[in-house]
Amino acid sequence: MENAGVGWVAAIIIGGIAGWLAEKFMNSNMGLLMNIILGVVGAIVANAILSGLGIVLAGWLGYLVAGFVGACLLIAVGRVIRR
Repeated sequence: MENAGVGWVAAIIIGGIAGWLAEKFMNSNMGLLMNIILGVVGAIVANAILSGLGIVLAGWLGYLVAGFVGACLLIAVGRVIRR
């Protein structure tokens, strides 16, 4: 998160928004806390994957995009594991 130039409070807010967007996009039903967790962890996962590919997303918009993509990936993986 420090590489993205986003502080902890902003990361929680942006993570919540990213998790909520992913929840709506993936048609899942989760609560506010899970949205925040998915958004923040999703951003960390997506940033790690993208940085391995040489793509760097910075700032709050980059964190939002990474959080959304990562949260969607985590929801998809969770669905595969549950089946």
